Amino acid sequence: MKRLLIAAAALLALATQAVPSFAAEGMPGATVRPDGRAAPGDRKARFEQWCQDNPEKCRELKAKAEQRREECKANPEKCRAEAKARREQWCKDNPEKCRDMKAKAEQRREECKADPAKCRSARQPG
Repeated sequence: MKRLLIAAAALLALATQAVPSFAAEGMPGATVRPDGRAAPGDRKARFEQWCQDNPEKCRELKAKAEQRREECKANPEKCRAEAKARREQWCKDNPEKCRDMKAKAEQRREECKADPAKCRSARQPG
């Protein structure tokens, strides 16, 4: 179980660090957000490309992710506690980024209080 989490976290960390550099270098179809990160669709395309290049590892990763989803369905409190512990550790390791992230989240909450319809429509397409 811990191996799964560590492997998924490592893969996610590597993938999220690589994507902005590809977008900045002009990967076809890549877009960059104002904060310098690649758009979510670009991360998905990058992952799909990785899956084409590494089909066996991709199948293993997707199977482990599905297993994790099932475990979390069966015991959501455990998953929430684990996620909270990871966030707390990340904040200890990255205090400045954590403060920035929390400030942005608070700003977003305030914007949603001011205009709830805008926030609901952003989460629920169509």
